Amino acid sequence: MPGAPSELIKEKLDIVEFLKGYLTLQPAGKNFKALCPFHREKTPSFMVSPDRQSWHCFGCSLGGDIFSFLMQYENLEFVEALKVLAEKAGIELRHASPSDYKLYGLLYEINDAAKVFFVRELESSSGARAYLERRSLTKETIGEFEIGSAPDNPEALNLHLIHLGYRPEDIVRAGLVIKTERGRHIDRFRGRIMFPIHNHFGKVAGFTGRVMPEHETEGIGKYVNSSESPIFSKSKLLYGYWKSKPFIRGENAVFLVEGQMDFLMSWQLGVKHAVATSGTALTGDHLRALRKLADRLIVSFDTDEAGLAAGERAIDLAEAHDFTVSVAAFKGSKDPAEAAAKDPRGFGDGVKNARPAPEHYFERYLAPYLGAQAARGLADASFRRKLRTVLGKLKNISSAVERSLWFRELGKRIGIEEQVLLEEANAVEANPTRRDSADEAVRGEEPRTFSRRELLSQRLLAHCVAANDFSHAAASVVHFDPQSQEMYEILKRGERRAPAPAMDALINLVVLQAGSVEGERPDELKRYLAEEYAKERRRSLTEAIRSAELSGDEAAIRAALAEFQNRAGNGA
Repeated sequence: MPGAPSELIKEKLDIVEFLKGYLTLQPAGKNFKALCPFHREKTPSFMVSPDRQSWHCFGCSLGGDIFSFLMQYENLEFVEALKVLAEKAGIELRHASPSDYKLYGLLYEINDAAKVFFVRELESSSGARAYLERRSLTKETIGEFEIGSAPDNPEALNLHLIHLGYRPEDIVRAGLVIKTERGRHIDRFRGRIMFPIHNHFGKVAGFTGRVMPEHETEGIGKYVNSSESPIFSKSKLLYGYWKSKPFIRGENAVFLVEGQMDFLMSWQLGVKHAVATSGTALTGDHLRALRKLADRLIVSFDTDEAGLAAGERAIDLAEAHDFTVSVAAFKGSKDPAEAAAKDPRGFGDGVKNARPAPEHYFERYLAPYLGAQAARGLADASFRRKLRTVLGKLKNISSAVERSLWFRELGKRIGIEEQVLLEEANAVEANPTRRDSADEAVRGEEPRTFSRRELLSQRLLAHCVAANDFSHAAASVVHFDPQSQEMYEILKRGERRAPAPAMDALINLVVLQAGSVEGERPDELKRYLAEEYAKERRRSLTEAIRSAELSGDEAAIRAALAEFQNRAGNGA
């Protein structure tokens, strides 16, 4: 989404300096390289070009400019990234791009105004304050996370926002008001404790409302979230993440809980590397954001059947995303918030002493069959079903080393050889959360596939760029594919940009490859390229001869045969 503001931002911000805040960059000729943050790799294939102010990963095929990096890394829409980078560049976006500002900035303004309204309402609501006190939240925690309350009035917030000058249709778009079939506007949140949900940069994007106990009925959801909007997506946002990011990075671990109260009580007791899913399902977007900060995930969900099932889905998905997962269990408490209130001193130890996820599965499914009881389970059909469940969980572990370790450990505990367990596991259907195509999900679309001749042409051009000398490839230009011939002419003239987006993207690939050509021999590339060109030409001539024979074109047959024989005589 190009435009004057974005181009001005790219002129003011250096991509290398910006990416140093996210990655460890190493010099690679004129470029820089790093381990790609968007897929797992051991050898750096993520290249950054200062000349072109661009990046590309040759492992997962993602690439782009400073905007596309921030959008991928922080799960942002374009206009959100525009606002973040404009602030860094010192550009007043309201004046630079009024339509973009209106699209996103207005929604943030409305949500912030709603937050102020809810905080003020809490001050005058003794019932809401008493509820939070019963839940053991301190005034400091309530203030720090800007918790409020929504009055039990169908139009209180809507009328307040209209009085501030906001249009009804924008308030609906912000996810705070519902328009009924009869055209009436009513507040989405009524009679609820309000938890603002901030985006990764600390701006209020939406809310979760917990119904006050006196209003609980069977037909009313205990928790309600803002509706999806251009700035609020449950699949991307995590409650508390904007506060806990530095603590997650420092601990190299994330404490994942289900609800806001679980998070707040954890934070209040000093467990600050926590985040909450706000009662929604954990997603790949959540995990990709967290995986950039930590290797370990500690899970603790509600102890009812629904909570345990949600916890296991989270474990499976996290292990498929290469987390080492542990489970914090608080016996005698239905959730972490209750555990924190019952035993404030022991809560932190409960998180520290979390058991590896496979241990949780062994106890949950196989406890009656472990140790001395293992032998009697072999003939038990129930045991075999439960064993297959556990094997499916172990099979989902991304790390082959860790997976093998837990198969061996399980074999010891139930008296079955590891090889037998592996054979049984191979018969178990792979877990649907397995990250077999996760890179495709990140990538969004399939990268273009190049022929061998195109790849060799591009690599030889990369050598020319690295040496800033195009003369030694002049004799090989005839063997280039047509697009590489065009790139050769553009680059030889000293141009680093092409007017056509597709051609510019190809030049970007070549310039970024220039940082990784050290140790290669251009003469070998020229030889391979000539051989590939000859192969392609022979295939083309064969097809031409066949086509001419079918059409009876004698002149075309003679011309094609003459070139074919000439090439054969020259060994080409």
